[in-house]
Amino acid sequence: MTKILNIAVDAMGGEGSPKKTIDGIIHHSQLTKNINYNIFGNEEEIKELIKDLKGNSFKIFDTKDKILDTDSPLTAAKKGKDSSMWKAIESVKAKESDIIISAGNTGALFVIAKMNLEMIENIDKPALSALWPNKLGMNVVLDLGANIECNEKNLIDFAIMGSSLFKSLFPEEEPKVALLNIGSEDIKGNETIKSAYKILSEKKSDEFNFAGYIEGNNIMSGDVNVIVTDGFTGNIALKTAEGTANFIMKEVKNSMTSNLYGKVLSFLNIKNLKKVKDKLDPRLYNGAILIGLNSPVVKSHGSTDHIGFSNSLKVCEKIVNGNLIEKIKHNIIT
Repeated sequence: MTKILNIAVDAMGGEGSPKKTIDGIIHHSQLTKNINYNIFGNEEEIKELIKDLKGNSFKIFDTKDKILDTDSPLTAAKKGKDSSMWKAIESVKAKESDIIISAGNTGALFVIAKMNLEMIENIDKPALSALWPNKLGMNVVLDLGANIECNEKNLIDFAIMGSSLFKSLFPEEEPKVALLNIGSEDIKGNETIKSAYKILSEKKSDEFNFAGYIEGNNIMSGDVNVIVTDGFTGNIALKTAEGTANFIMKEVKNSMTSNLYGKVLSFLNIKNLKKVKDKLDPRLYNGAILIGLNSPVVKSHGSTDHIGFSNSLKVCEKIVNGNLIEKIKHNIIT
């Protein structure tokens, strides 16, 4: 019998919800099968938006309350027990769903998830990870903001969790791990990162290949595919990369549409321009993953559209089918 994957969806989080999230479910359902969507939100609104999902099923759990983007994590934790976000996480805790996804308040999602879901044994801190394009394919980068300060054990745990995530998402490829640093020489960096480098260099693992340090300008080179750092540095690197990509795309668009010559050139190069646009389209990489908890939690960007949300659902599918949690538990012990 084919196993059904149960995805808990907070339908009320993020801009344009619940329409965006429901349209994302419909789009995702057209591309896959054997999925059941446990949808948490305002039943009256959701029923107006969702239709029969061919090859898949859904169940609506009526929740009138929702976490607002303006709520602080503490406020959300205090008042949110009847919200769509909290109920969706509870369904994972109760083993009624395999994974939870939300496009809602990031801080609230992480706090509520940590309150309800246990940590994986021997892991001290969860990490926020995300997909990041490189020249040859895709990187997994972590931590991107869950932990401002990290010790060497945290960085080593992130390396193990990040390589497990990469293998779940891309089972045919070998995880190649690097520590993000200010230089590639052994003597560069603070004591924490140098200590983590020493331990990882001496650690023999069949699960990943440790490639040493990587500098920020080489993140997209494709030489490695799992990049480990603390949450402070990782968040700055992520925001810098996002801002640079947006700047490049806007400048290219302006140069190609500002005059007749540019418009002719853009028409002649439309295929190449589309390749660049697709490579940098943030919707393709939408879906940050909070790993380290005993159940996976996926955060979709709040401002993405239904295509981006659909891609986050695809990430959910790969994580569960790739046995992410089991891989982390196995690798953290060995």
